[in-house]
Amino acid sequence: MAAETDQDPDTIAPPETEIVSAWRVACDGPGPGLGHPRVWLTIPRDTGFVECGYCDKRFVHESCADKVK
Repeated sequence: MAAETDQDPDTIAPPETEIVSAWRVACDGPGPGLGHPRVWLTIPRDTGFVECGYCDKRFVHESCADKVK
């Protein structure tokens, strides 16, 4: 079970976070056989992160890594 964040007790932390250098990333889930269809996600420049709609993995752009928790 995912741990709750320090910010809001009703918000559950994403299962995995990855710092990336590209503004557009692909996600196909965790590992072979356990994944999901590959999806392409665009990180909005105003938030600096995007979460996958299938597995909730959070991709954080490196320029915003210190601002996004």
